[in-house]
Formats: sequence, C-alpha cells, structure tokens
Amino acid sequence: MSGDVSGAPRLLLRIEGTSLLVCALAGYAWAGQSWWLLAALILLPDLSMIGYLAGSRIGAASYNAAHTTTVPLLLLTVSWAFGSHAVAGLALIWLAHIGLDRAVGYGLKYGTGFNDTHLGPLGRAGGRSRLRFRRA
Repeated sequence: MSGDVSGAPRLLLRIEGTSLLVCALAGYAWAGQSWWLLAALILLPDLSMIGYLAGSRIGAASYNAAHTTTVPLLLLTVSWAFGSHAVAGLALIWLAHIGLDRAVGYGLKYGTGFNDTHLGPLGRAGGRSRLRFRRA
C-alpha cells in the first residue's frame, strides 16, 4: 500500500507509541487509579473492530475513531478542568491502549482492509497479525 511508513520513520513512530504507553501508565499510577480497572478496560477500544462486519471502509473508520489520540486527550483535559480523577483514569487507559497498539505495529487502518495500516501491512508481509477481514 503506498504511503506506508518504513525504515527509520516507522521505528520512530513505534518508539513514540511506546512513549505514549509509558507516559499514560505513569499518569495512571500518579492519579492513584485501580490497576484492576486498567486490566479490565485496556482492550475496550478494540470493540471498534465490530465495524468490520459492515465492510472494510466502515470498519476502518470505526477503528480509527477509537484509535486516535484526539478524543482521549480532550477527555483528559476535561477531567483536569473539572478535577475528575476517574475520568482521567479512563482517558489514560484509552491512551495506554493506543500507545500499546502503535508500539507493536498496529497503525491506523486504510479502507482497503484491516491489515493495511499507516505503519505498513500486518500479516506475513508486515510480520504481524494474521487477522483477516473481508474487503468491501
């Protein structure tokens, strides 16, 4: 897929994902949130993959909506403004999930299929997951 990131930029994006994961977990610990809650909710954003049942384009849109940092960062800002540690904890879990995904190579999806990401292809070509969803 044209536009895939490779080489040093790909490595830097994966390091950036690792940094997001570490900082989100550090913030979560600093806020004194429950580690059980983190364990229970860390994979919640992956429910967005249900969109792939309606086809690749809808699946990519729903996955990308749940895997960009904009909404959890806004949520974190709102939690800070209102002094809500619980909402901050949820935002930090969400950010940790996104960081973990990026660190292991799961990027934002193209509408051509789940395995086509901005960090390169998943599966045999990309050395990652073998998940396959139908193309629409």
